Amino acid sequence: MLRKGIKIGNKVAVLDDVLKGEVTAISKDFVSIRTLDGMIFNFKEKELVVIETEQHELTKYSNINNDFLKEKIDQSKPKKNLFKKQNKEVIIEVDLHINQLTKSVKGMDNYDMLNLQLDTAKRKVEFAIQKRVSKIVFIHGVGEGVLKSELQALLNKYTVKHYDASYKKYGLGATEVYIFQNTVS
Repeated sequence: MLRKGIKIGNKVAVLDDVLKGEVTAISKDFVSIRTLDGMIFNFKEKELVVIETEQHELTKYSNINNDFLKEKIDQSKPKKNLFKKQNKEVIIEVDLHINQLTKSVKGMDNYDMLNLQLDTAKRKVEFAIQKRVSKIVFIHGVGEGVLKSELQALLNKYTVKHYDASYKKYGLGATEVYIFQNTVS
């Protein structure tokens, strides 16, 4: 099924994310990568690009021969921006509803879906810390409260403050995260 020549041991970067790592396993539908901090993530092959020369930012690649990337560049319709400016403050909104994270839940049990949602939240928190974004709003819905409680447990591992987001704007199903940024450069 792999058509771009991704092989175990290749260094790859993830399109639309700040992750990069080494390919550790390849299955029919997914490619597993290990990041520099030892975390394992699964992605579809079209979401990855092989890094042949180490660069600091994916955008510095000017001649990537990747059909998926070319398709994204050629799209004339601007994508909805996740970043919202409010009083000169950048806020990232992340919808953790499973239908926003994957096209199909076929073959996924509740554990798999919860892990996908939590992995997404973890990546977004780490992205915000790296990019010095001070607020994230996670939209998780009400449901039985499992995702909300697991999200709070995840957030407790970071230097952040989290609380229910604006009821007026999001209803009961959202958590706002304030990220403490070190002001010393």
